[in-house]
Amino acid sequence: MKTTKHIGLILFLAGLGIFTVLPFIGTYSLKDSDFKQWVEEKGIKSELFLETLDKEVVGKRFSGMHNLSPIIATALDQANSTHRKNKEYNKIIYTKAHDISADLGKRAGTGFIPENKGLMWWLTFGLSIVGALLFILPNVILLGQKGIKNNGIYHANATNRGWIAWLVFFYLIAFYLLLYFRPQYAVNWTYLVDPISESLSGNPAGHWFVYGFMYCTVMTVMGVRMYIKYRHNRYQTIRTTSVLFFQIVFAFLIPEIMVRLQMPYYDFKNAFPLDYDFFFQWNLRSLINSGGIGIFILVWGTVLTLVIVPVMVYFFGKRWYCSWVCGCGGLAETLGDPYRQHSSKTLLSWRVERWLVHGVLVFAVGMTLMTLYSFFSETGTVLGIKTSSVQNTYGLLIGSIFAGVIGTGFYPIFGNRVWCRFGCPLAAYLGFVQRFKSRFRITTNGGQCISCGNCSTYCEQGIDVRAYAQKGENIIRSSCVGCGICSAVCPRGVLKLENGPEKGRINPTQVLLGNDVDLMHLVNDK
Repeated sequence: MKTTKHIGLILFLAGLGIFTVLPFIGTYSLKDSDFKQWVEEKGIKSELFLETLDKEVVGKRFSGMHNLSPIIATALDQANSTHRKNKEYNKIIYTKAHDISADLGKRAGTGFIPENKGLMWWLTFGLSIVGALLFILPNVILLGQKGIKNNGIYHANATNRGWIAWLVFFYLIAFYLLLYFRPQYAVNWTYLVDPISESLSGNPAGHWFVYGFMYCTVMTVMGVRMYIKYRHNRYQTIRTTSVLFFQIVFAFLIPEIMVRLQMPYYDFKNAFPLDYDFFFQWNLRSLINSGGIGIFILVWGTVLTLVIVPVMVYFFGKRWYCSWVCGCGGLAETLGDPYRQHSSKTLLSWRVERWLVHGVLVFAVGMTLMTLYSFFSETGTVLGIKTSSVQNTYGLLIGSIFAGVIGTGFYPIFGNRVWCRFGCPLAAYLGFVQRFKSRFRITTNGGQCISCGNCSTYCEQGIDVRAYAQKGENIIRSSCVGCGICSAVCPRGVLKLENGPEKGRINPTQVLLGNDVDLMHLVNDK
């Protein structure tokens, strides 16, 4: 079995290695017909920009996107600079250089990679999937009987911030930086999944389709690992199945199929303010102009946020979304599970968490109020502040850097719920409801607690669960996502996730003093 795992690791690393090299290789040669078609589709009016591209790009052969992209970026900057100087504002191109490079690069790709998409898929995704499964599946036997399996967590480089963890850390950060800020280098990746994209939406794949497909693939493979590791716990099995279903079907398949049916691209499970651009002007106009389906999406998104979310939190806690539906939580619970023990349990982290996550929520709500005011008043500013500038700032700092680069890239070092704990505005919103108006709690039986610390160690939200268990107190915390791992790793069955009456839900241990006039009253209440 160990030999099988070693073979699987080799195959996985081979597939990952080929995938990693792809952004830096390939040949690109833009045909005149493809260039003219692109100009017509985009409606480019800058003759200066088009003349430069026609002279320096069309018909030329480039080895790697790193040779093609700078030429396009320079031509764009020079053209826009000249148009602004001459006050030719109708000719200015507002599309970012890297987006234009990605679009033209996609049309210009030639050679082995775009001509052998199926083979390249197997050499990258195929090898990685097969290798990962060969590495994971032997654990059914190697882990022995069902039960808590966390042996060696703090003796392995991959799970104890060793050199392997740091390599994964830097790789994930580099991947997200490229995905968000240099999509032109993902062109070769898009060729791999073109057949899948065309079969779903009818369109060639873009870099976000690559990400969506990878997201689902990684969650599925690591979901198999979850099934094996927590096969003794029915709650974990069902919960893992739920997040896989909602990610693959609702977040990936349905939106792509909607595009094929000439409908707006929309993830029906994505709620505001996590879906922070739902009320942006461009999205509102797009939905309104889409007819009945657009109006339905607009109404659904509003009702989901204002009615369904708080009602569901009241009955089931924020776990119904954060641990059973949300894609961010799904990735954290599958890919991030090996790193959950790294979440900081310090009081300082708790203070930072409260300030940050609620600060992001205030930012998101304030930005949305500005957006709605701008939309209905048909103005671009509020109190002299450009609404678009606020939106761009949020999109860059929160939507890209915090949620993507930090939120996932920091898994191996800081734990798997960095974004959910410190940055997600929806988690903050759900947390308010869960803390003050919900039936959900984790009950504890202090008499059975042996203070092993498993619950606190593996709490991904940084909650000192053991402190509650030792005192027999219910765990009522805004940050708790109800993942249930604390219960799954408890050797004594001390912890139980429950939905019950609100009365008695919060049961703090009170100190009884001999001179307290209400002493007998407190004793009787106990």
